[in-house]
Amino acid sequence: MQNSTTVSHPLVMTLTFGEMTSIKYLYCVFVLVGYVLINLANSTVIAVIHLCETLQKPMYIFISTLCFNGLYGSFAFYPSLFINLLYKAQTISYVGCILQVFTIHTYGANEMTILTVMGFDRYVSICNPLRYNTIMSMNTVYKLIAGAWLYSFFLTIIHIILTIRLPLCDSVILKIYCDNWSVVRLSCVDTTVNNIYGIFIIVAIMVIMPLLVFISYVEILRVCARSSKDFRSKALQTCAPHLISITNYLVDVLFELTLYRLTPTNLPYTLRVFMSVNFLVVPPILNPLVYGFKIREIRIKMAKLLLRKLCQ
Repeated sequence: MQNSTTVSHPLVMTLTFGEMTSIKYLYCVFVLVGYVLINLANSTVIAVIHLCETLQKPMYIFISTLCFNGLYGSFAFYPSLFINLLYKAQTISYVGCILQVFTIHTYGANEMTILTVMGFDRYVSICNPLRYNTIMSMNTVYKLIAGAWLYSFFLTIIHIILTIRLPLCDSVILKIYCDNWSVVRLSCVDTTVNNIYGIFIIVAIMVIMPLLVFISYVEILRVCARSSKDFRSKALQTCAPHLISITNYLVDVLFELTLYRLTPTNLPYTLRVFMSVNFLVVPPILNPLVYGFKIREIRIKMAKLLLRKLCQ
């Protein structure tokens, strides 16, 4: 700790931008362009799905929820980053820091829970096609979405409660944004309870959820192995975007979890930033591109809506 004085809740937290400040205006351009692209891509997919009645099906509703989560997570990260790059002092209020922690952690947990629900949807579609409409009714779909979000919010709220009770000895966050572990690191007291609960969350989100997806795909592979070549081809086309999204997300989170276990100052600054922002930057850009361009129905509807607007 740089300062041994206990501060219950500092008014301002200082973020660590390091080498980024030397070319901050260039980074501002990248951040602004990235944020605009994320909003445009995700909003387009959401709008197309909700404007076209033929896309009012479980798979597409889940895709729009995933895109909405990308907008939610980006809103917690990009505006704050842009503002801090513009100003000489890269700071954030303690309350703002805790709000950012809550939003970013719920975004990350939501991403995994939604992808898990989408895996279940693919399992029912391929393994129980005759019962699909009965099992995946719109009422069930909305309950699954609500459950996925509530699960993430409940886990994160407990995380936040455990964190805000800690007195802090420092106010310097070793990242360009606030996350829970970066705040807990600053505590002057024993954080065993926080550490144990952190491990519980990792198991609840990053072990149990991928395991459920894995079980779904094992069953899908079993059905495909007994089916025709055409059926296997259609199943692969349906599952490919989901597999791309979940693989990318797990790799991105692995970077973040690896960074948690290391002392950030021991890593090169560029590598540290890359590992810490990957899960906030890549999924919100990749998901709408994957689903917008890989799924034929969405691609066709996008083209029709665009042509309609151009012809008006």
